[in-house]
Amino acid sequence: ARGGRDAPSGAAPAPRQASGGAGVPGVRHIIAVASGKGGVGKSTTAANIALAFRAQGLRVGLMDADVYGPSVPTLFGLHEKPEVEGKMMKPLEAHGLKIMSIGFLVEAGTAMIWRGPMVMSALTQMLTEVSWGELDVLVVDMPPGTGDAQLTMAQRVKLSGAVIVSTPQDLALADARRGVAMFERVDVPILGIVENMSYYCCPNCGHRAEVFGHGGARAEAALMKTPFLGEIPLAMEIRATSDAGAPIVAQEPKSEHAKAYGRIAAQVWSRLTSGAPGRAAPRIVIER
Repeated sequence: ARGGRDAPSGAAPAPRQASGGAGVPGVRHIIAVASGKGGVGKSTTAANIALAFRAQGLRVGLMDADVYGPSVPTLFGLHEKPEVEGKMMKPLEAHGLKIMSIGFLVEAGTAMIWRGPMVMSALTQMLTEVSWGELDVLVVDMPPGTGDAQLTMAQRVKLSGAVIVSTPQDLALADARRGVAMFERVDVPILGIVENMSYYCCPNCGHRAEVFGHGGARAEAALMKTPFLGEIPLAMEIRATSDAGAPIVAQEPKSEHAKAYGRIAAQVWSRLTSGAPGRAAPRIVIER
């Protein structure tokens, strides 16, 4: 990577792009971390992937696009408001990441009763009125589903791709399938699928239990001819470090869980740097 930073192991360095190559000045790649439904650990996955990118020498930002349920302030223990210079907000920083969330701008516990145009305006401001600086990758934690936020991101910037997070169970996979279809419909490449809460290992006896089933996301990825990025277990350490404001890749970087996120990040970066060049933001056409 540029600026004296090495690309992750096994990935070819990305060619230098002009500032604004992803539609935001100074940002080379923007990726969406998305899920078809809530409750699958998407925000925790997005945070740890972003931290894994940073650990691999990249300049990284994390944008919390989940306007109705922002989780990033809790994940990083950040609750102050961003400073404003001129007309631009300065992102907050934690563990080497530049971070922005609607949760920094409203009082904790506020119910965001916003219609679509307000959501679209807020997301556009967080993308274009924040001093992100020079970033190799901006990770966007998307809200669950396939609504206004996803369409706004697809239309307003050049997304380099999307990572879909699912649990192994059939209900989650059905929604993940819709998420994949939505991004493909708007010409956003699918970088791969992550199976979160893939299994549980008892810390006392080592017994493994597949609480939500196992292997469903891998099978779904094969069916859709989409890369399978890896499995993340249901683990108390991941939950505890996230609740404490220091996700596990930051708090326990040498743990097996952190290494699993690192392998996912390395695969994503490899696809970003060896894939097709960024596409122009598509025009959404509604068929009648």
